[in-house]
Amino acid sequence: MQPALFLDRDGVVNVERKYVYRIADFEFMPGIFNLCRQAVQRGYLIVIISNQAGIARGFYTEQDFEKLTQWMLEQFKQQGIQIKAVYHCPHHPDFGPPCSCRKPEPGMILAAQKDHDLDLAHSILLGDKVCDLEAGQRAGIPTNIRVSGNSIRSAMVPWNV
Repeated sequence: MQPALFLDRDGVVNVERKYVYRIADFEFMPGIFNLCRQAVQRGYLIVIISNQAGIARGFYTEQDFEKLTQWMLEQFKQQGIQIKAVYHCPHHPDFGPPCSCRKPEPGMILAAQKDHDLDLAHSILLGDKVCDLEAGQRAGIPTNIRVSGNSIRSAMVPWNV
């Protein structure tokens, strides 16, 4: 079992903008590549988890999301960083029944744990919203850090967990 660094996408991996689904609108958060390199060097797998309510709202499609995700993964790869997996929730409670994957529910984290044999007790989650941190807590991740501001610093993360 390996620990993971769970990253919310919008507001952590990329600069928060409403319903980002086009490459032209995607801007990596300053410092994210350095943070991810340090995580990998310390033995963490990197998993991105993201609520994508814009799909449920009809602002963009699953195919739009997948196209942007593949581009994003290629950018990480060019920086020498492997993202183990990306999980997303395409649901919104105003447009369908409740689901177990939309944060603050822990469904995406628990799916990643099952799919990749992750050690959640030694994992870390970075999110920019309370619902991100709640999802981590509900999944049993002890270190949940709220990111604010316009850059990601490696010093935010206590690597000795």
